[in-house]
Amino acid sequence: MTDRRVALVTGANRGLGRAVAAELLGRGLRVVVTARDARAAAGTARELGRGARGCALDVTDPEGIARARESVGPVDVLVGNAGVLLEDGAGDPLSVPVEVVERTLEVNLLGSWRVAQAFVPAMVERGWGRVVFVSSGTGSFSNGLFTGSPGYAVSKAGLNGLTQLLATATEGTGVLVNAVNPGPTRTRMMPGGRRSAEEAAVDVADAALLPDGGPSGTFRRGDQVLGW
Repeated sequence: MTDRRVALVTGANRGLGRAVAAELLGRGLRVVVTARDARAAAGTARELGRGARGCALDVTDPEGIARARESVGPVDVLVGNAGVLLEDGAGDPLSVPVEVVERTLEVNLLGSWRVAQAFVPAMVERGWGRVVFVSSGTGSFSNGLFTGSPGYAVSKAGLNGLTQLLATATEGTGVLVNAVNPGPTRTRMMPGGRRSAEEAAVDVADAALLPDGGPSGTFRRGDQVLGW
């Protein structure tokens, strides 16, 4: 048990995050299930079974992130999955409440950035690590940002930018940083999604376990590299 790599997954108490935690656990990693609510995180970890543990982590709370880092210690794999979709898909960038955009950016972009700053430096020091951000095609310039949920689209475009920044900053250190577009996935956020959370989780886990010397700074789905 002590020799197994450790993965931390944010927003892992349900949906895609839970499926990713289960997939990584099934591939032999120890998994830290995090959620804003400690009881939810612990309950999911119990359900997943041996090798999983729960930890409270709110990506918008810097002090809470620091406590989680102290509690968990170094991790080998970081999956930034926690996110919100606060718009109804019928929005307009000219009328969306800026407060909604601010909240979306706080979680989806800045939350991921805070968690990365907390956990990635130790990966660099140890010379090995994998970072995966769960992104979205709505934030792809090659597709065209989705105007129906403008705050969400901009937050994911920003997350893609963060992916490239961190990949450049960690180049040559043994740390690989990539973003995954899981596609429309059936979760509470998107109940009509075409893919199951378990199917999408395979793509995220594949990116989290890329071999040494593998790609970094890419936007992916499975083995396919997508346009930013």
